[in-house]
Amino acid sequence: MACPLKVHAMKLSTVTPADIRRALLLREEIALLDLRYEAAFATGHPLFAANMAADRIAIEAEVRLPRKDVAVVLYDDGEGLVAAGAERLAALGYSNVRALDGGLRAWRDAGYQVFEDVNSYSKAFGELVEARRHTPSFSADEVAKLIADKANIAILDVRRFDEYATMNIPGSVSVPGAELVLRAGQAAPDPDTTIIVNCAGRTRSIIGTQSLINAGVPNKVRALRNGTIGWTLARHALNHGADRRGAIGPFEGGPANARDVAYRAGVRHIGAGEAATLAAQTDRTLYRFDVRDAEEYAAGHLPGFRHYPGGQLVQETDMAAPVRGARILLTDDKGVRADMTASWLAQMGWEVYVLEGGYDGALEVGPPLVLPKPDPAHRYRRPYEGTDVAEGAMQAYLDWEYGLVEQLRRDGTHGFYVI
Repeated sequence: MACPLKVHAMKLSTVTPADIRRALLLREEIALLDLRYEAAFATGHPLFAANMAADRIAIEAEVRLPRKDVAVVLYDDGEGLVAAGAERLAALGYSNVRALDGGLRAWRDAGYQVFEDVNSYSKAFGELVEARRHTPSFSADEVAKLIADKANIAILDVRRFDEYATMNIPGSVSVPGAELVLRAGQAAPDPDTTIIVNCAGRTRSIIGTQSLINAGVPNKVRALRNGTIGWTLARHALNHGADRRGAIGPFEGGPANARDVAYRAGVRHIGAGEAATLAAQTDRTLYRFDVRDAEEYAAGHLPGFRHYPGGQLVQETDMAAPVRGARILLTDDKGVRADMTASWLAQMGWEVYVLEGGYDGALEVGPPLVLPKPDPAHRYRRPYEGTDVAEGAMQAYLDWEYGLVEQLRRDGTHGFYVI
C-alpha cells in the first residue's frame, strides 16, 4: 500500500542501478532509501537498502541521517513516492538527494538481487557466519530432552527483554546479545555447564553462540537451532511472562579476550581526542552508539551518543545506520559489549571504532531517544514474533534464511568476512 502523500513537481537528478552497485563495491557513503511502508519493503529490496517510509521522513531522517549533505538515493516500486519524499528531505536541509532511475523495477531489470524480509543483510551475515564457522547447535528436541533430564545446562535468551517476556524457552534467562561475554560467568559459573543460546529465529542465536566461542568461554556452547520458531514447530510449549535477568559477571579472561576479538576483526580503540577529530570531519557520516542497556544509559551517558543495545545493533544495522560506508563509534563503560559488537560490525564491512574511557567526566542523564512506532497496519509482521503466527509462515521464514548465503554470493556487493 502506498503512503498517501501529495506528489510535488520537484526536479531530481537520477542515478542508475549500476551507479548504486559501484558505490557499494567501492564503499562510498550512500543512503539508499526505500520510501514504501515496511510491509511493502519486506516483499523485496536491494541488500543495503534501508526502509524510511515517506510519511516518516520528518520523524526519522535527522536521527538516522545525521549528515545533511550525505548522498541519499530514493526509490519506490511505482507508487509515486519519490518526489514527495525528496521535498520532505529538502525541507529538512538535505542537499544531495537523487532518485534511482526506474525505481525498484530498474534494479530488478538490471539483473540485481532483491532480498525479502527486514534486517536482511544482518540476517544474511549471520547465516554466513554459521556456514564459515560451523557454529554448533542443538535441535529443539535435543534441548527439550536436556531440560527433561535436568541436565547441567544454562539457556540464555539473547533477544530484547520484552521479546523474552512475551515468550521464552522454559528455564531460560534473559541475557541480551552484547551482554553475553559480560554476564556468562555469572549465568554459568561452572565450566561444565553447557550454555544454550536462543533467539526467536536464527541470527541472534548464531551471533551470540559464536561470540562466546570467539571470546574463549570455557563452557561448551550451542545455539538452539531455529530458536523459538524451531521450538514451536517441534510442538514444545513456551513459557510466558518470565522476568529472569542474567547478572553481570564475566568469565575469567572474557574482557581481555573480547578486546582481542575486536582487534582481530580490525577494530581500533581511540581516545577522546581522536573521537573529536572524527566528529569534526564534516565530509563523513559518524554514527555514535552507546551499546549498554537502557537503564545504564539513562543513569549517565556521554553527550552525542544514541542508545542502541549491541545485540540489536548487529541485528538491526540497517535501521540504526542506513548510510552504508559511514563510520561507527561505540562506547561502553565496561568495554566488553562495545568490543564484541564492534567485532561483528567490522566483519560486516563497517569502519568501526571503540571509544576508550570518558565516563569520569560530565555525563548526560535521561532515557534513550525512542522514535514513535509506525502504524501497525504499515508494519511487516515478523514470522518470529508474537504467539499466534501460522506454522507455515514460520517454516517459510526458515527456508528463506537457509537460502541467504547463496543469495549473498549472487549479489556480490556485501564485502563481509568472518574471522
